[in-house]
Amino acid sequence: DPIQKLFVESLREYAKRLQESGGKLFDPLPELEKERDWRMVVLRKQFFKDEEVKELQFPEFTYIDEPLGSINLDDKK
Repeated sequence: DPIQKLFVESLREYAKRLQESGGKLFDPLPELEKERDWRMVVLRKQFFKDEEVKELQFPEFTYIDEPLGSINLDDKK
């Protein structure tokens, strides 16, 4: 099938170019590269508070459970 062959060739070319670029965008427009860099800065500031940034690790969230007071229904007569 010529369409399938063309598709597989395109996938192989894409994989080769991706590997050559080190996993980054290849042939990006300057606007796209700038937008991507800005978004990464925003994400780093929002989710990674410490100096060491680990983008492949899920960020740790700290939740504090507030103690709940008891409800006494006998007082509401």
